Amino acid sequence: MEYVNLGSTGLKVSPVCLGCMSFGTKKWREWVLEEEESRVIIRKAVEEGINFFDTANMYSMGVSEEVIGRALADFADRDRIVLATKVYFTMGEGPNEGGLSRKHIMSQVERSLKRLGTDHIDLYQIHRWDYTVPIEETLRALDDLVRQGKVHHIGASSMWAHQFAESLHLSDMLGLERFETMQNHYNLIYREEEREMNPLCVQEGVGIIPWSPLARGLLTGTRTREELEPTLRAKLDDYGKKIYEPLNDFDVIDRLVEVAGERGEDPTAVALAWLLHQPGVVAPIIGITKPEQLEAALHAPEVLLSSEELDRLEELYVAHAIQGHE
Repeated sequence: MEYVNLGSTGLKVSPVCLGCMSFGTKKWREWVLEEEESRVIIRKAVEEGINFFDTANMYSMGVSEEVIGRALADFADRDRIVLATKVYFTMGEGPNEGGLSRKHIMSQVERSLKRLGTDHIDLYQIHRWDYTVPIEETLRALDDLVRQGKVHHIGASSMWAHQFAESLHLSDMLGLERFETMQNHYNLIYREEEREMNPLCVQEGVGIIPWSPLARGLLTGTRTREELEPTLRAKLDDYGKKIYEPLNDFDVIDRLVEVAGERGEDPTAVALAWLLHQPGVVAPIIGITKPEQLEAALHAPEVLLSSEELDRLEELYVAHAIQGHE
């Protein structure tokens, strides 16, 4: 596996990041894998060379961090792993149990470190934008964590481009640690990030690590217009149903299957390969629930698409309302 730099940092990561929202407890979401099932996938990912793992404190309300922490302690050398987690969503009932205030960030980083069983987080990300807290307060708290050695790099997730530009400018002006990554909603059937956010990231040297790169399974080639929910997750994934209206995008999905078929490739590999051909994209964050699903994802960096194939994959796209900032 060829490793790539994470944005403008010297940190080397696999061009595929294993997303860990699927690992934790079914008490949170019925489609989530319990620990023993999760460990099988995590171990295989490590053995196949993936060194980049992304979770969040709110996935399974902390259990995801515990599962990934124990598994990596058993299957990997911590110094060879790039571990990412996130902060923002509500983690309790009190008035300060959510958001991006200094109090919440400082409290949650300690809890994440404990659950992950580590003394540092390689990439600590704000999970969304907090309209109730001045961004300077958030940036100063994150900067302190870097200076303390508890966090090595910081990143952000879905927001408006003007908010991200403001954050980067303020960090530069105040001499604070700046965001090195943008984890945004981006895939073959949702390309609104190409209008402003992605060009901003390229200009600023920020690495793009897209979430939902397979559009909640729509880009795996396993669904049809007649059968939109073939899996348990598809049936129970209320958030996926909120951000996607697949019948509007099946021309693109059919084209993906067509191009993949002509190449003798899995549509999953082609969909991820398309992302890896886009400017600024470092590593799509893939969610896996079966070990065999890793194979197509790991093959994606080797799939070189021609300009004609890229044009064919892109030409049927239709504009979408902005989704994923909430």
